[in-house]
Parts: sequence; structure tokens; C-alpha cells
Amino acid sequence: NIMNRLKLSNIPLADFRRYLFDEGCSRVEQGTKGRGGHEKWTKDGLLRPITLQTHIDPVPELIIRNTLKTLGKTKKDFFDWYYNNKK
Repeated sequence: NIMNRLKLSNIPLADFRRYLFDEGCSRVEQGTKGRGGHEKWTKDGLLRPITLQTHIDPVPELIIRNTLKTLGKTKKDFFDWYYNNKK
């Protein structure tokens, strides 16, 4: 299965932001903590906001996995979007 070989690493921050936007999320807050900032994203129906650290690019795999779980999406859903929207 090709999906098992695809890794959720090395996804650029700009691409992941675009994914969140395409999933209907909107950025609600931006702040700074320590040496870098963070962004909070939300959408109707989410139990908790999605937080991205803006000083880490590419996005860590754990953040992507947790975000997909929060959105109720699978790794396959993400890669279907990613390869159809890669610029």
C-alpha cells in the first residue's frame, strides 16, 4: 500500500496553511511565545483549536497527525489534497 510509505514529514508551513484554509478553517489568533510565534486555527464543529508554530518549517509530523485527528481526516485524505493542490 503506497499510503503506508508516504510520510507526513517535510510538509512546508505554507502548504499546510493552505490545506487548513481549504478544509474551511480560519486563523483566529496569532501570538508570540518565547523566540517564535504561533497561530490558532478553528472551524465550526471542532472541539479544540489547531495550533501551528510559525517558526518551525516544515511542520512537524506530530502536529500534522494531531491536526488530521482533530479534523476527522485521514492521512489518505491529506495526501489526496496535497498531490492535487501542489504548486
